Amino acid sequence: MKNLRLVVLLEASLMAAFAVILDLLPSIKLSPSISISIAMVPIFLLSYRRGFRAGVLAGFVWGILQIVLGDAWIATPVQMVIEYFIAFAFIGLAGLLAGKIQSALGDNSRFKAIMWVIIATFLGSLARYVWHFIAGFVFFAEYAPDDMSPLLFSLVVNGITMIGSAILCSITLVIITNIAPRLIKVRTHHQEITRKAS
Repeated sequence: MKNLRLVVLLEASLMAAFAVILDLLPSIKLSPSISISIAMVPIFLLSYRRGFRAGVLAGFVWGILQIVLGDAWIATPVQMVIEYFIAFAFIGLAGLLAGKIQSALGDNSRFKAIMWVIIATFLGSLARYVWHFIAGFVFFAEYAPDDMSPLLFSLVVNGITMIGSAILCSITLVIITNIAPRLIKVRTHHQEITRKAS
């Protein structure tokens, strides 16, 4: 049990670091406020492999790394906590559907697994961007155009970013589920014994 916890902690740290690397790659920039990328994919992979707790931990670590590496846009300490600790951690809620994904992969039902991966990816994306939306209209109201309310501006900017990133991450994760399901699927104890015996 201790070994498994250590493995999960290591995987969470590695996936958070991988997310930072992906975040450095060029993203689709529709405006200075709208950036669409696949950086959340490692956090999703871990969430589907190890469940929501591991995903929340990896997201939280990714948020800390954003601050440490100077990639964070900080207006106030409260905004920093909301957008980098809470929002990034909430990506891991996609792991609430890990059981459905693991079950579908265990039954070799690729279509079902892909369906649950897409739903979970949108769930995790929505969970993250709800917090960015709140922070957007509370802390960055001055960036809204004069003829638009800060609430609507934050909804539009974060809504487009969320939908775009969720679609891009879903496409990437569907490809991974198709060509390398072992990156998501966890071996059961029985499978591990069979593998060692063969």
